Amino acid sequence: MMARRGLLGGTFDPVHAAHLALADAAYRTLGLDGVWFLPAGEPWMKRDARLSAKGHRRAMVELAIAGDERFHLSTLELERPGPTYTVDTLEELRRGEAPGWDGELWFIVGADTLGSMHRWKDPERLLALARVAVATRPGAGEPDLGPLEAVAPNARERVTTLPMPPMDVSGTDVRSRAAGGEPLDGLVPEAVAAYIARHDLYGGTHPQPAATSREG
Repeated sequence: MMARRGLLGGTFDPVHAAHLALADAAYRTLGLDGVWFLPAGEPWMKRDARLSAKGHRRAMVELAIAGDERFHLSTLELERPGPTYTVDTLEELRRGEAPGWDGELWFIVGADTLGSMHRWKDPERLLALARVAVATRPGAGEPDLGPLEAVAPNARERVTTLPMPPMDVSGTDVRSRAAGGEPLDGLVPEAVAAYIARHDLYGGTHPQPAATSREG
């Protein structure tokens, strides 16, 4: 039987409740065999941001998904030197020797990410390699595919919506709360909150390296 896998990318700085809810919704709605979390190595769209070190972001994902057999970690982009692009990652997965990546592949994104995909590297090829599931909030209607269709005519047949309840949580909010010493209850898994506190990731006492470049 052909494998049916989901791929959820992001900086995961930190991984939080909305990421896990999105992975859960994709797993159930799309009938996936599993969801792979793909921490970005050097995201070009956040090249001026200060990101936590790759090792910290990887560790937080590992803690967040520990014990859930539906979720897995892919370190492909963390291990690749230099700027990484989603289309290159998909190409590498498709031609790799690891079993399962020649089956049906879904790239899972939020509505804000879809809005920038027309600026990514070779979006038409990306959509040929994987279908895209975009999270939408109730009542939001269909996402605007106009900009993406302008550069990838196959967009409408390759993008599907993934209804999601609204969640008032973001990485920016988590980092701000952590920096102010506020509790992170309900925003991140307990193990992730403990890791953030133990390493003082967002308290400002440990300078963090800036990312350089990555395009979708």
